[in-house]
Amino acid sequence: MHKTSASPLAVIYVGLVIYASLYPFSDWRYQGIVPWGFLTSPLPKYWTGFDVAINVLGYMPLGFLLVLSAQRSGRARHAVVLATLAAGCLSFLMESLQSCLPVRVPSNVDLALNVSGAFLGAILAWVMERVGLIGRWVRFRGRWFVPDARGGLVLLALWPLALLFPAAVPFGLGQVLERLEAALADALQDTPFLDWLPLRDIELQPLVPGAELLCVMLGVMIPCLLGYCIIRSVSQRALFVLLVFAAGVAVSALSAALSYGPDHAWAWFGLPVQVGMLAALVLVLLLLWLPPRAGAALVLLALGVYLSLLNQAPASPYFAQTLSTWEQGRFIRFNGLAQWLGWLWPYAALVYVVTRVAGGDSKKLESLS
Repeated sequence: MHKTSASPLAVIYVGLVIYASLYPFSDWRYQGIVPWGFLTSPLPKYWTGFDVAINVLGYMPLGFLLVLSAQRSGRARHAVVLATLAAGCLSFLMESLQSCLPVRVPSNVDLALNVSGAFLGAILAWVMERVGLIGRWVRFRGRWFVPDARGGLVLLALWPLALLFPAAVPFGLGQVLERLEAALADALQDTPFLDWLPLRDIELQPLVPGAELLCVMLGVMIPCLLGYCIIRSVSQRALFVLLVFAAGVAVSALSAALSYGPDHAWAWFGLPVQVGMLAALVLVLLLLWLPPRAGAALVLLALGVYLSLLNQAPASPYFAQTLSTWEQGRFIRFNGLAQWLGWLWPYAALVYVVTRVAGGDSKKLESLS
């Protein structure tokens, strides 16, 4: 039995639900009503198909992941009931807290739809287990991945989501220096500690095409090399590389289409990006036979160069337009979450690889090489 990736994914998904339910986390106040008063409120007169779908579909993955985690951990008894109850308690807590947010409206219908979605997801996981699909995944994972691949699989699953919010450079995740400086300056305003912040002589300058090309190349190579640390055979690595490139291109195009309109879905795919992706493809194919331990070392090196280059560039000039577009649409609750994933993913990958090597896993990697 391998450690299941469903458990950390379920925890991450709970965080997503909390973020989506309580956004924008401001203007908290007691409004003179008991938090659970929405349970006896009249049914809403107006609703849309989107609201129904998002409330059902939003909790389906949670029910699915909770049951899958229980099955893989040997606690499958009553898993469907317990997962549905856990999701229902979470939804009840979120709806109750919404009574303290003036911009949010708690709803008994939302609660019922959330519970229904969690139950459907839990039933789906139970059915998949009964018909043997989960067992097939377990055998597939055993053939493809090293035993302790959970952290790497979670990071690789989150990588496409991290690409959803557009960045200054395509595939440019982890660009936080400018925003971190601004946040620190605001926090230390009117305090003597403001003078302690280092000041730059000149403003950050946009990356030249050569530097942009290098960032794109490294941005695509990093998830490929991360996969090399946990994938067993050369042929499996080659197929994985194709999937990474396909997912990166598809999600980047989707992000541009959501932010700037379908007509601009491929505006990001300029010459430096094309050359950078081609160079990345050639390099990762040449490195297919790379030993896992050497792959981990290359991930660390690539992340260091990548983050250093990206954080010498300013934020995207289209950031304000993008933020406005997302906040005026249906993605308002996920706007900040997508940004946080984009900011933190490379640092999480850095911590994962360092921990994997420093924790003695380097010996395991050597034995597999």
